[in-house]
Amino acid sequence: MSLPHAILTALVEKPSSGLELTRRFDKSIGYFWSATHQQIYRELGKLEAEGFIRTLPSAQPARGQKKSYEVLPAGRAELARWTAASQDPRPHRDTLLLRMRAAAVVGTEGIEADLRRHLDLHRRQLAEYEQIEKRDFPPGKDSSQDRLRHLVLRAGIDLETFWTQWLTRALDEFAELPPHEPA
Repeated sequence: MSLPHAILTALVEKPSSGLELTRRFDKSIGYFWSATHQQIYRELGKLEAEGFIRTLPSAQPARGQKKSYEVLPAGRAELARWTAASQDPRPHRDTLLLRMRAAAVVGTEGIEADLRRHLDLHRRQLAEYEQIEKRDFPPGKDSSQDRLRHLVLRAGIDLETFWTQWLTRALDEFAELPPHEPA
C-alpha cells in the first residue's frame, strides 16, 4: 500500500494536477519508489473515492481541463498513521545477483560485459544524486524537513556508492577467474 502513501506525501508537499504530480514523481519520489503514470492516475481516483484527497475547485470549469488535487484531513491522518506504523524490512531481490549465482554453474559468458554496463549506470546515477545534493542541500539548509529529505537522498547516494564499489570488486574478481566451463 505504499504507492498511495507516496502520492499523499507528494500532494501534502504541494497540491498538484495529475500531470504535475507524475512529473514531480519522476524527479524525486520516483528515484526510490517507481510508478507509471497510469498507476498514479488510477491511485488518484482511488484516493479521491476513499475521501483522502479532493479535486480543487476550478475558477472556470471546462471539459478536458486538468484537475488539481489536495489532501483532505482524512488523507493527512492516514499518512500520519502509516508513517508511524512499524514495518519489517523486505528481503532484497536482485536479478543481477541471481544471474551471478547461475553463472557459477552454467558459465560466465555475457556477465562481465553486463557488470561493466551496470557499473556505468550506477556511476551515472551516483553523479546525478551528488549533483542534486550539491544543488538542493547547501550548507545551512537544515530545517527538519530539509534534513529528512536529505537523509532520503543520502540513502540513494550510499546505495549507489555501494553498487559502484561492489561492481568494481566483482570486475576485479572476474579478471582473476580462470575460464569456467558450464557444470
